[in-house]
Amino acid sequence: MSSNNKTEETKILSPTIDVVFQALFGEVGSEDITKRFLEQILGEKIISIDLSQNVVLRREKINDKMGVLDVIAKINDKDYVNIEMQVTNQEAIMERMLYYWARKYTQQMKKSNDYTNLQKTIVVLIANFNIKQLNGLEFHTKWKIIEEKHRKNILTNRFEMHIIGLEKARKEKNVDNELIDWLEFITNPESERIKEKMAENKELKNAYTKLKEMSEDEKMQRIAEWRQDAIYTENTLYSSGLKEGEKRGKAIGEEIGEKRGKEIGKAIGEKSKQIEIARNMIKEKIDIELISKTTGLTKEEIEKLKQWK
Repeated sequence: MSSNNKTEETKILSPTIDVVFQALFGEVGSEDITKRFLEQILGEKIISIDLSQNVVLRREKINDKMGVLDVIAKINDKDYVNIEMQVTNQEAIMERMLYYWARKYTQQMKKSNDYTNLQKTIVVLIANFNIKQLNGLEFHTKWKIIEEKHRKNILTNRFEMHIIGLEKARKEKNVDNELIDWLEFITNPESERIKEKMAENKELKNAYTKLKEMSEDEKMQRIAEWRQDAIYTENTLYSSGLKEGEKRGKAIGEEIGEKRGKEIGKAIGEKSKQIEIARNMIKEKIDIELISKTTGLTKEEIEKLKQWK
């Protein structure tokens, strides 16, 4: 097969897959596109951006540790931005984002530092699902800590959170807005809108060019395929596993009480989901530490699964 035919048949990877998003916006060399994208989210001019703190996903071996999947950017030599592309609707998503903010904020502390040296930390959540707490609000919301009664005074400028809902943004296709352009690129990089906007937006065109190059990278293809399969498994088994678990738990409940039975059943279903995800990752020869971090299973449990794969 000729290289031209290979290129023509290559399927463009979706930036809604978190590993693709991280490689696209988090790698050193992506500064121009990430800077332009962040300017539209934050609504401010960014003079400089540093992406050197991010883990490089595309390593020599597919089973190398991949680390976290969010994007860390240091902007204007002082403020930190943590960007996460979230594809599964997890419980306690807001608590998780607060934890990410707190983790990054406190990482700035050193023995020689005091609290006054802590810099502004911004968390950006891009969610490919609807968040029930945000029903009725716009696709892009910005959050700070304010006084409750008068809702005017901001307690501190060190905390800031942006939440972007892709499903809501899709309904804004007729709006001429650059942030909508970028979100359209993330959800549908080959749409007519993106083809038109690339002519006037150099960074958007660069992002498409990099995405196309990534899509032709066999290692990146395998990583994206594994991740997409894991996401699909997680979404389907979370539902089916819990239902089956609750069914089994209900039978147990005839002896020990239906309420307790459902609790056991839920635990059984959850465990079944994690085991299935771990098996998929073992097939792809993913590092055992990453499997443990992703599924919550112990290394000993994973080793047993490897023996019975």
